[in-house]
Order: sequence, then C-alpha cells, then structure tokens
Amino acid sequence: MIVFVSEVEIQGVSPVDSLVHLPPSAKLVYRVLESEGALTQKDLIERTTLPSRTVRYAIGRLRDVGILSVRFYIPDARQSLYGLKPVSEGVV
Repeated sequence: MIVFVSEVEIQGVSPVDSLVHLPPSAKLVYRVLESEGALTQKDLIERTTLPSRTVRYAIGRLRDVGILSVRFYIPDARQSLYGLKPVSEGVV
C-alpha cells in the first residue's frame, strides 16, 4: 500500500497553520472557498478577480499543503470542483 503524505504533515504542522507561509493569492482562494463553499476554477477566477494562471498556482499550493479537495463537476466533466477538506474533530 502506498500512502502519499504532504510535506507539511510530515513536519507535524497542521495544514491550516501552514496558511501563514502561503502566498496572498492562495490565502485569498482559501478565504473564498471558506465563505462560498466548493467552486470551479472558473468561479474562483470570477470571485477573486485574479488571473487564471494565479488561481491555478494558488490551487496547486493549497493541494500541496493538503487543504484542498478536488471532485468531479457533474454538470461539466471537463471541470473540477474545488473545496476545502473538512477539519477533523479535535484539531484546532
């Protein structure tokens, strides 16, 4: 069995605490997803008014940290739906 663990989890830092070290664009995408729920990349671009390349970079950084979940977007299979992973109970 192969288990993929983010570098942040190996270091013992919770993913939410690692927001401090992310660029402002990733923090903005995090806040939008926190307030609006799961969105497509197109929706994130519209709501953040960031360039598409910047949103893609922010999504990548959030995935690397282990905060972001990616699901299929049923209405349009070419797109993905991005949302925040639920924080497990007991972790503050």
